[in-house]
Amino acid sequence: MKKNLAIIFGGRSGEHEIAIRSARTVIEQAEPANYHIFPVAISPAGEWLSPAESLAMFPEDTVSYFQRIYGEPSDQRHFLTGDASVGGFSIANGGTQPLDCIFPVLHGTYGEDGTIQGLFEMADIPYVGCGVLASSCGMDKVTMKTLFREADLSICEYVWFLRSEWESHPDSVIRSVEAKIGYPCFVKPANLGSSVGITRANDEQGLRESIALAAEYDRKIIVEEGLDVREIECAVLGNEDPGASEVGEYIIRDESKAFLDWAEKYTGTGNNEFVTPAPLSTELSNKIKELAVLAFKAIDGSGLARVDFFLRKDSGALLVNEINTMPGLTDASGYPKMWEASGMPFRSVIDRLVELAVERYDDKKRNRTDR
Repeated sequence: MKKNLAIIFGGRSGEHEIAIRSARTVIEQAEPANYHIFPVAISPAGEWLSPAESLAMFPEDTVSYFQRIYGEPSDQRHFLTGDASVGGFSIANGGTQPLDCIFPVLHGTYGEDGTIQGLFEMADIPYVGCGVLASSCGMDKVTMKTLFREADLSICEYVWFLRSEWESHPDSVIRSVEAKIGYPCFVKPANLGSSVGITRANDEQGLRESIALAAEYDRKIIVEEGLDVREIECAVLGNEDPGASEVGEYIIRDESKAFLDWAEKYTGTGNNEFVTPAPLSTELSNKIKELAVLAFKAIDGSGLARVDFFLRKDSGALLVNEINTMPGLTDASGYPKMWEASGMPFRSVIDRLVELAVERYDDKKRNRTDR
C-alpha cells in the first residue's frame, strides 16, 4: 500500500534555496509505486504554502514530472494538527489528509534545529531524520563540539562568543581570538550550514569583517583554527544500530581558493570534485566510518546524518569537524553520492529513511505517558 508522504521544504533559513534543490531530488528519486507525495513549502517569511503553490517553486521539468506521476496538487493550505486522532494535515475546508510520514527537507534554522521536529512530535506524526534533541545539538556547533569532546572524539581548537559580546566589547573579542586561535581562522555562525556566513580571516581586519558577517546570521559565533587539511565526509543511516557509507572527499583543483564556500559547493565553479570512495587506505577509511557512527551516537542521532572530517596534511591527524543532521540531498551533494558508491541507490535510501522514521515513532509510542 502506498504511503502518504509529505515533503516539507524551503524554510526560514539562509539555506532556503538549497532545501528547494534537495526536495526536488527527493521528489524525483522517490519510488512512485511506494508513495503519494504532498509537496509543502515554507516561504522565507515562514508562510506555509499549498501543494500547488509549493510545486510552482520547482523548475518546469520537475513540475511536469510531478503532474505526470502524481497528478495536479491541491491548492488548499495545510497545517499540522496536534490532534493525535487526526495524525495528518487539517485542510481549510475542515477535511483531513492523513499522513503516514513527513520528510522535512529543511536545512538550517527552523528546520534542522529541532524546532519543526517538536511540531511533528506534538502533531503525533512520524518524520524522517533526527529527533528534537539530536537536531538541536547537531545544529549548534558549540553544543555539538562539547558532545564530541565528551565522547573522546578529536576536534579542532575553537572559541565562541555571543553577538552581544562582540557588539559591546569588539576589541576584547579580537584579542581573545588572536590569543587562543590566531591566524588564519574560520569564522562561522554557530547555527547554520551550507557554508552560509562562513569566511576565512587572515588578519585583524579580516577577522572583524568575518565576525560582523557571521553576526548577521546568528547570536552565537564560533571561530575555529585554520588548518591545512583534506576535507572528508561520511554518510550515516540508521537508528540504534546505524551504518556508515563509503567515504568521500572534496578534491580541490586550485588550492589558492581559501575554502569550500557556498559557491564552490553548489554553483559548479569547476574548482572542486567530490570523489567517492575517497583515495584513502582501507584502514583509514574504516576508522572514519567508525568515528562517523560514534559522532552520530554522541548526539543521539536517528535516521540520517553526514559527518565531516578534517585530515591534517602536516601530521595525518584525523579530526571530527561537524555533523549535519539533514545534509544536502541535491544532485551535487555528497550524501546521496556516498550511498550510491556503497551500492545503495538514493531511491533505496529514501525508502529506508521512511522505514526508520516509522520504526522510531513506533518505539517512542511504547513510552508510558501516564503515572
